[in-house]
Amino acid sequence: MGLLSIIKKIKRKEKEMRILMVGLDNSGKTTIVLKINGEDTSVISPTLGFNIKTIKYHKSVPRSFSSCFESCLAPVYNVRCLRFRVHYNVLLRKLIDSSATILYRYSLNIWDVGGQKTIRSYWRNYFEQTDGLVWVVDSSDIRRLDDCRAELHNLLKEERLAGASLLVFANKQDIQGALEPAEIAKVLDLQAMDRSRHWRIVGCSAYTGDGLLEGFDWLVQDIASRIYVLD
Repeated sequence: MGLLSIIKKIKRKEKEMRILMVGLDNSGKTTIVLKINGEDTSVISPTLGFNIKTIKYHKSVPRSFSSCFESCLAPVYNVRCLRFRVHYNVLLRKLIDSSATILYRYSLNIWDVGGQKTIRSYWRNYFEQTDGLVWVVDSSDIRRLDDCRAELHNLLKEERLAGASLLVFANKQDIQGALEPAEIAKVLDLQAMDRSRHWRIVGCSAYTGDGLLEGFDWLVQDIASRIYVLD
């Protein structure tokens, strides 16, 4: 059994995910982490090194039995037997009602790393065993978007991040003049990434919290589909 297999086996048991959150300085990384954890965001100092925050992620989603059973029993269901049809419908309804939701529980270990130019070279120290990469963009800081694109593409060349899901937060959508997510995606040239990379861009506001849950929902589910066996 290889090291990667051992790591995956451990992750499946512990239900943990390692998330690396990076981006240029003043993009709102720390505010995002505090906001999703329900902490005070009124006073935030620049991150000169890194912060680690463990967040418990719980989500209930519908369990869809109907499509599965319809496809499996369709040939039998078409039999002209009224008694069977009634019995089938009652059985199917009981299965759906008794298993209406699945509760997913994960522990997110979020590494919030400072983005000042002088410490970006140290980002590589945090790449190991990263399951998800969150790149935060200040959508209102148009002057530095070229720098933002260059740093992101340099990051994506790293072999240790090759399998990590990528979530791009187009932050500060609440500020007048901020670029839309589609515009940010074009400026960052996200379509030029390797097609094997799982990625999504989501507009958000760390100040109001808008878009944060949507982004993390996608990230967690995408990571889970790769490293965990379905329950």
